Amino acid sequence: MTMATTPPKRRPAKAWTPARIGTYAFLLSAAAFFLMPLYVMLVTSFKTMDEARESSIFALPLLPTVEPWVVAWSSACTGLECKGLQVGFWNSVQIVLPSVFFSILLGAINGYALAFWRSRFANLLFGVLMIGVFVPYQVIMYPLVRLLSSVGLFGSLPAIVVIHSIFGMPVMTLLFRNYYTGIPQELFKAARIDGGGFWRIFWELMLPMSTPILIVATIMQVTGIWNDYLLGLIFGGTQFSPMTVQLNNIVNSTFGERAYNVNMAATILTSAVPLFIYLVSGRWFVRGIASGAVKG
Repeated sequence: MTMATTPPKRRPAKAWTPARIGTYAFLLSAAAFFLMPLYVMLVTSFKTMDEARESSIFALPLLPTVEPWVVAWSSACTGLECKGLQVGFWNSVQIVLPSVFFSILLGAINGYALAFWRSRFANLLFGVLMIGVFVPYQVIMYPLVRLLSSVGLFGSLPAIVVIHSIFGMPVMTLLFRNYYTGIPQELFKAARIDGGGFWRIFWELMLPMSTPILIVATIMQVTGIWNDYLLGLIFGGTQFSPMTVQLNNIVNSTFGERAYNVNMAATILTSAVPLFIYLVSGRWFVRGIASGAVKG
């Protein structure tokens, strides 16, 4: 005997109320506002200079060319040298990789210690670390320059890696502490009963459970360090200038003709890495935030 199956009910179509129309109008306007500069940069980067001067900034290129992109990457002048942004790109890679690793590692250890191994002065130490989030970089630039110069590190790769790791540690500590406070204390107590020590519990229990917040922290640190200009300008020196510093040298060059198409291509190349990261891992970022990154 077969039972008659009723067809699934269709969800009633939502009415186009004034509130809904207003919401969509606002969202579309906001999207257009933020995407318009990117559109202008993109279409200008594929134009020749003659076309860029004579046509509207919103007009599509009549004869698209990739020459501005080639010049921006390989032969644009970023100072005394004309090797393009490729030098700055690899400098940024050398800066970002160790800086992200050390800042996240230190933040994870600090957050784990403050969340589970609460000492007498844990809250005081956490407050001191949080002060570092609100202190402007400019206030302590000169003491840091003097300190690194006295130990012979100023203008070197280790100097800028150390600076980014230190400045990133307070925010990373806050993220990981808030995440770990959402983990049941029973797991930690069970690990302690089984004989786990500080490092064993961290490496074998807490860190494998930290995938969502690790993704959030990585996205935040990669984009923040990659987009940094001030610290790279001061501590990177001439040999390790990041991509943002070299972009500024290209755009603000006062010699010869201003190549707007090359400038636009260089700007997009500089922002390509953070944009790619957000596009690829955006949903993981939202999931990590929702799983406890801003709790506590």
